[in-house]
Amino acid sequence: MSSFPNPDRYQQMEYRRSGRSGIKLPAISLGLWHNFGDSTRVDNSRELLCHAFDLGITHFDLANNYGPPPGSAEENFGRILREDFRAYRDELIISTKAGYTMWQGPYGDWGSRKYLVASLDQSLKRMGLEYVDIFYHHRPDPETPLEETMRALDHVVRQGKALYVALSNYPADLAAQAIAILRDLGTPCLIHQPRYSMFERTPEQGLIQTLGDAGVGCIAFSPLAGGVLTDRYLQGIPEDSRAASGSKFLSESQLTEEKMEKVRRLNIIAQQREQKLAQMALAWVLRDDRVTSVLIGASKTAQIDDAVAMLAHRQFSDTELAAIDAALM
Repeated sequence: MSSFPNPDRYQQMEYRRSGRSGIKLPAISLGLWHNFGDSTRVDNSRELLCHAFDLGITHFDLANNYGPPPGSAEENFGRILREDFRAYRDELIISTKAGYTMWQGPYGDWGSRKYLVASLDQSLKRMGLEYVDIFYHHRPDPETPLEETMRALDHVVRQGKALYVALSNYPADLAAQAIAILRDLGTPCLIHQPRYSMFERTPEQGLIQTLGDAGVGCIAFSPLAGGVLTDRYLQGIPEDSRAASGSKFLSESQLTEEKMEKVRRLNIIAQQREQKLAQMALAWVLRDDRVTSVLIGASKTAQIDDAVAMLAHRQFSDTELAAIDAALM
């Protein structure tokens, strides 16, 4: 670790402003959803985080339930933060979330003030932090009044436990209501995190426009559709792949012949662009300036290298965009 961090790290990354805020995020952010829990060697997690920072990735995205088991990604991240990043805390954007089940009983899930405040306290303890840079409500709560959830987000900022607040998985209409409430409270929403990829274009049906109009950033998760938009499955389903593992996030039944034919057509376009399919898929999500960043997961440093290398060729011609739309039909 004697050469860590790379002194040229900020020359290798593109930084994009989150809406009309003062915050810029790296175009590529590292998500700790998988590969950072107790089932992964800490040394491998450390290598991924340090390599990402060496390439100018300053944003690490967590949630209370990331692992597995839930909570372990924050615990392992906290250990690495203390041992390797202590001197660089002010160069990092660290985010976490609450909204999914974390403990038994009526106060360990969804969006009540009780749950959100308690969950953030637990997250800060696991990571050994006084505050996080961004605290998200992870998903809408159909039963708790939206005003209560947004007031809880405002509260943790006023407590000094979070610098900014954010939303995830909110549909356009509900996001607009939440953003308005937060604005009136004096704690504006920094960013929204939707699932967005070539295979999941729902954010184009009003959400991205809503965020742009409100001056709120957008950070896309699952931009590779769980790994489908890579060359991983072009020749079938490898035995060591996520689809073959019985994962609830990607099953063999989802890799239909119709979908894989679209992937093969997209791969041809990527080859014509002299890119890997995964690189083209990331660049496609970033084609809209209202998208602040894309969240990638990684189990190998080479995957981070590929994502960052995409930035050198992320522009599309109108012809290429039309070809991609045609391939997806």
